[in-house]
Amino acid sequence: MLKRYFVKRLLVAIPSLLIASLIVFTLPRLIPGDVVALMLEEKAYAKDLEELRAKLGLDRPIYVQYFEWLGRVVQGDLGESLWTRRPVLEEIGRRLPVTLELAFFATVFAILISVPIGVVSATRQDTLRDYLARSAAILGLSMPGFWLATLVIVLPAIWWGWRPVSGFTEFSQDQVAHVAQFLLPALILGIASAAALMRLTRGMLLEVLRQDYVRTAWAKGLRERVIVLKHGLRNAVIPVVTVLGIQIAQIIGGTVIIEQIFGIPGMSRFLFDAINQRDYPVIQGVNLVVVSFIVFMNLAVDALYAVLDPRIRY
Repeated sequence: MLKRYFVKRLLVAIPSLLIASLIVFTLPRLIPGDVVALMLEEKAYAKDLEELRAKLGLDRPIYVQYFEWLGRVVQGDLGESLWTRRPVLEEIGRRLPVTLELAFFATVFAILISVPIGVVSATRQDTLRDYLARSAAILGLSMPGFWLATLVIVLPAIWWGWRPVSGFTEFSQDQVAHVAQFLLPALILGIASAAALMRLTRGMLLEVLRQDYVRTAWAKGLRERVIVLKHGLRNAVIPVVTVLGIQIAQIIGGTVIIEQIFGIPGMSRFLFDAINQRDYPVIQGVNLVVVSFIVFMNLAVDALYAVLDPRIRY
């Protein structure tokens, strides 16, 4: 039953990927500016522009370009950069692990912060700890990540002469320094997600703790820890998992600014440079990889539903 459920969800994802590929291909071409003019600068003649445009295949109808690109994508070829002439898949392969590592640490921080605080806030409703937790959640939701990251870099440098280490350390060079360089940007990136998850965890757990079966567990004399974690949290966490899947997509989107601020050479900086250069294959390839990752993350969340609550399979 679980396998059949997952196959159905996978089939539903295919149209989503096709629609996303069309959007990913079309939107970069709506960006003001001509990549051919940028490559040849303003000194180029119209004849030179047309020759280069034909050489790059940009003179054909857009629907012809789209279907040719889609055919190559199905074969695992995302094309070549218009500027460097390097394979886009190869460039993404070098940068994608960095972005995913940053997103992974941010997600871990979001979960470690939100779930325990949400549980404490729900089990100690309307106490000082509950008020402090809710105030912190509102504060976390109201602070933009780029603003907080800028303050973290600027204020310590002014007050104490300290700033985060610049440059990037490979894992093979120094494992501790490699992990440490992600902690601060990941914490900042995960704060907003932690605030949203904390509020949802609190609300759902409060609802579950008012159910009859939980009252029965209290009447049997079970310990609070068993009731909250075993009977309450497991049933309350399903909507939290849903929002977590959405938050992961937001975290990956937030890496664009964070990587720029902290100088992390991930895929988002690669995309930022490609947008400035109107490098269509790179923009398309990066966005398609991100969209595909988000779609499959949603599939993983759906599969996790079926594990947490077998009723969903039916």
